[in-house]
Amino acid sequence: MRVSTRGEYGVRAMFDLALHSGAGPIALKTIAERQMISEHYLEQLMAALRKAGLVKSRRGAQGGYQLAHEPENVSIGQIIRVLEGPITPLDCLDTHTGTGPYCQTPDRCVLRNLWKELQDSMKQVLDNTTLEDLKQDAYRLEVTEGQ
Repeated sequence: MRVSTRGEYGVRAMFDLALHSGAGPIALKTIAERQMISEHYLEQLMAALRKAGLVKSRRGAQGGYQLAHEPENVSIGQIIRVLEGPITPLDCLDTHTGTGPYCQTPDRCVLRNLWKELQDSMKQVLDNTTLEDLKQDAYRLEVTEGQ
């Protein structure tokens, strides 16, 4: 699985919201400038994240976006799934049956276990990393960079 700019920018935008959580709604333009993302593109990403219930929006002069949940309750896996789809390195692992469009005999595939282990490890990392974890990493880096 390769994370596209859609997934990368979405995680960056959500990370920005996490860093500034508690400050109220943040204007799309502000997020776009801080994260160096096109405002138009970011608008599309935020629409998908809002529809999925990960962000809330408010219109008007004091409007903008904010996380719908606390940073510790939003995993990177949730964001990636909304913006990229299933977390899978190969199409044959993409269905519930394990018989994606290119696999006729998954029970006889020697490599399937390898790809499944890769998929499981990707899910493990993404689902067990929250926006709060990234926020704490950012604070640690800030402290380290100043020394």
